[in-house]
Amino acid sequence: MVDAFILVGLPYLAIAVGIAGSVWRLRNDRYSASARSSQFMENRALLWGSAPWHIGIILILAGHALALLWPGLWSALLSPPGVLEVVEGTGMALSLLCLAGIGVLLARRITSARVQAVTTTMDLVVAGLLFVQVLLGLLTAVHLRHGAAWSTGTVAPYFWSLITLRPDMSYVADFPALFKLHLAGAWLLLMLLPFTRLIHILSVPIGYLWRAPQIVIWNNPRRRQQAVDAHITAESRREFFKGFAGLTVAAGLLSLGVLEKLFNYFKGPQPDAQAEADLLAKKLRRLQQTAEERELELERQRQKMILVARYSELVENKGHYFIDYQMNPGLAFKGKDGLPIVLSAKCTHLGCTVGSQVDEQGRILCPCHVSYFDIATGNPNPGAPAKSPLPRISWALVDPSGKVLLSRKAGGPLVGQADPAMLAQCALYITKPGSQM
Repeated sequence: MVDAFILVGLPYLAIAVGIAGSVWRLRNDRYSASARSSQFMENRALLWGSAPWHIGIILILAGHALALLWPGLWSALLSPPGVLEVVEGTGMALSLLCLAGIGVLLARRITSARVQAVTTTMDLVVAGLLFVQVLLGLLTAVHLRHGAAWSTGTVAPYFWSLITLRPDMSYVADFPALFKLHLAGAWLLLMLLPFTRLIHILSVPIGYLWRAPQIVIWNNPRRRQQAVDAHITAESRREFFKGFAGLTVAAGLLSLGVLEKLFNYFKGPQPDAQAEADLLAKKLRRLQQTAEERELELERQRQKMILVARYSELVENKGHYFIDYQMNPGLAFKGKDGLPIVLSAKCTHLGCTVGSQVDEQGRILCPCHVSYFDIATGNPNPGAPAKSPLPRISWALVDPSGKVLLSRKAGGPLVGQADPAMLAQCALYITKPGSQM
């Protein structure tokens, strides 16, 4: 119920209120549709807050719009190696730039007595909501990595399902609460648009880009020339410092991580007996894990069949994990026809382990970059980051006497016959590729 409200009810409520309220305000109170600048009250902090905020948020919104409106183009832009990491890093740096800017603007409205005189409660609410919204976006980018890639197969279809009046929240219903709060924050900001200073977004003076320049000067020739020179000098200097400040802040934020790595590199490791003991213990655990893996590999080289589970342990809505002959994770289910379904659990996108829980549509989820796989066919959902189906694995059902009753090679036909009453007594094995049953 909560998901239905946040992912379907709230978006349509926000769109209706945002559009109707904006039209009413622009028609009945059009001269209030501005940012009501407080530059005359205080200018210094405004420069250090407004420039980073607007630079960061405009670029972030442009990236979001491109991914939502043209997901195919966005995916093509991210396909070259390394581009995704650059986009992710740039987005995080711009988020930090936005947080710094809105933080300065929020502190300015709280601490400056002159600015407080023209500050309303809604101004503080909107500034706080913007700060929280950018922070949620940054945390989402950190905890759900590579969102620029998987959003084209999840968020974009969800967005278009809302626009086309065929809402489908299944694309984002399985996301963590952090991401859902980020979505809810965006809809709340749209709902508040007609009632706050945010309305100035709709009154951007785009016509200024192509109108003829206008300069007001004294009618005296000498003063006219002085005014023109002073205006040009002051305007050029102001624009230069604004651009320089924005670039300096962005470059500083981007270089923080690099400077930390360089500092730790030149500082070198500090001798510590406890740290060395912990390091040796960690190496020992790794060696033990490696030895266990080698034992499993040796077992798989010697055995033609490896036990997965009792047939009675298989269910339709949750898979049973096991390790296959290539030391990769696998999943075993009971199909609707009562026969086993045995698939690789290694996602064909970047190799993550897929989930074992089957949803109402008969799919399992790769949580790394949100790809859904149909367990009956192994195929991913349209638009998912994964493009190839999960490979099938050869299996055999063996009765208590060791006789193979049923078997199936990967992608091959069913071999053998068995009484359904006997299946409960059988055990499921995976079979070595190329072996004869």
